[in-house]
Amino acid sequence: MSQSPADPPTSVSGPTAPAAPANPLADVKQLGMWAAIASLGYVFWVVGAMEMIERLAYYGVRAVATLYATRPASEHGLGVTMAQFGWLLLCWNLAQSLVPIFTGGLSDRYGYKQTIFVSTLLKCLAYLIMAWWQTFAGFFVGAMFLAVGTAVFKPGIQGTLIKATNRLNSSMAWGIFYQTVNIGGWIGPLIALHMRSHMGWQMVFYTNAAFICLNFLLLLTYREPGLEERLARRERIRAGLEQEKPLWRESLAELRKPHLTVYLLIFSVWWLMFPMLWDVLPKYVEDWVDTRPMVTFLFGADGAQNALARFFLGMDSAGQHIQPEGIVNINAGMIMLTCFLFAGLSAKMRATDSLLAGTLLIVTALTVFGMTRQVGWAVLAMVIFSAGEMLASPKYSEFLGNVAPPDKKAMWIGFSQAPILVGWTIEGKLGPHLYHMFSDKDQLARRTLVEELGWSRDAVSQQALPVGEAFRKLVEVTGQSPEALTRELYEAYHVGTTWFVFAGIGVLSAVMIYLYGRWIRKLAQRPMHP
Repeated sequence: MSQSPADPPTSVSGPTAPAAPANPLADVKQLGMWAAIASLGYVFWVVGAMEMIERLAYYGVRAVATLYATRPASEHGLGVTMAQFGWLLLCWNLAQSLVPIFTGGLSDRYGYKQTIFVSTLLKCLAYLIMAWWQTFAGFFVGAMFLAVGTAVFKPGIQGTLIKATNRLNSSMAWGIFYQTVNIGGWIGPLIALHMRSHMGWQMVFYTNAAFICLNFLLLLTYREPGLEERLARRERIRAGLEQEKPLWRESLAELRKPHLTVYLLIFSVWWLMFPMLWDVLPKYVEDWVDTRPMVTFLFGADGAQNALARFFLGMDSAGQHIQPEGIVNINAGMIMLTCFLFAGLSAKMRATDSLLAGTLLIVTALTVFGMTRQVGWAVLAMVIFSAGEMLASPKYSEFLGNVAPPDKKAMWIGFSQAPILVGWTIEGKLGPHLYHMFSDKDQLARRTLVEELGWSRDAVSQQALPVGEAFRKLVEVTGQSPEALTRELYEAYHVGTTWFVFAGIGVLSAVMIYLYGRWIRKLAQRPMHP
């Protein structure tokens, strides 16, 4: 029996939602996997396709942003430290998370299609700015446009998804939606890797600008669910037959609901831990994880000779190394292939139980990253993290969408950005900063030059030794191989500290989810109205 709390949204197609229970937090049995899939209408698949394209372009930049920013200028990167890059991430995450809190309600009032159109324009401009202005300042400006465009995009898309499903099929719908969009999240970084390796960084941004424009074509097939009801209500308001509160008052009234406020507070902590995979892991893999043993295991000592294998595994042109994008992309690939199975599993669980199980798996993965730099363990950690994400992340939005009032679905989805605003914004600065302090190979090489080889601090300053060049200089000075020096640095310093800090944050969030679940079950036994 499904334990997913829900309030029945308007359904575009599929089975009729059951009458609302006295308490919207009460459990309702959901359809089986295949029946739920068959019940999804065409609007669901259209918004899934639009989100897939948007994620393809977005992660075609976000997944490689850390590498682009921290690669030395000699390799056509921006040549900034992880600490400096953290300021960009802080602003990026802040803008992307803050705007939907205000624009979600606008989507409910003025139309999902209109906001999706505006967001697509903004995102296209963002990628073009990055292509035209290849400096840290240019990338910063482009990231801000991309953040705002993404913020405007999500309430309209996810509001549509909520109204196109009902409480009989919501768990499977969110799982499939998550699976579908990860096709984009999987292929985007691989295309970006191919572009940056063969044509340069500028082509990464031009390619993603072209991809996002495909959503203009999909908008021609889009039909907004509940459009007639929304237009009829606007007409009643214009005629003076119905009064409409200012949007900020409506938002504050909703935020005073205790089960919503506490939920958002808990996930503010959760989102402080979760984004580490994308913001820090690519740099960690590049610095510390030797992927050649995995390549040898799969293809032999000569490496991968097949061009398709090199592309889909995210390998270098010689087929000897799996690039950071290839390791991180295990996440999207696994979700793309298996999320419907995890959706079926989570549909049989209470929402908070699914969130708790997923969080504990994510904590396990972060701990494994901190314990070892062996590529096999890194791959296993990616698999564990992905399983945890599939149990937790779709359920996070599904829960809010299901308990939201029918005419405030996008508003509540906008509220779902508040924890991301708090948690991801802090992590955007804190994660790279901790990595800079404890784990950055370039910084540890500078420390070694000073503390072990007696170099002056002026000699290892960024003016004398540009960002990204210190480890090369250490190899040159010591005469040791890069592999041997990497191993020595890893063993000499507490490189895993960054991951252990965020695993601890995950444990705290798991405890809070457990207590929230117990509280919600008590609330569900009382008569109440949404």
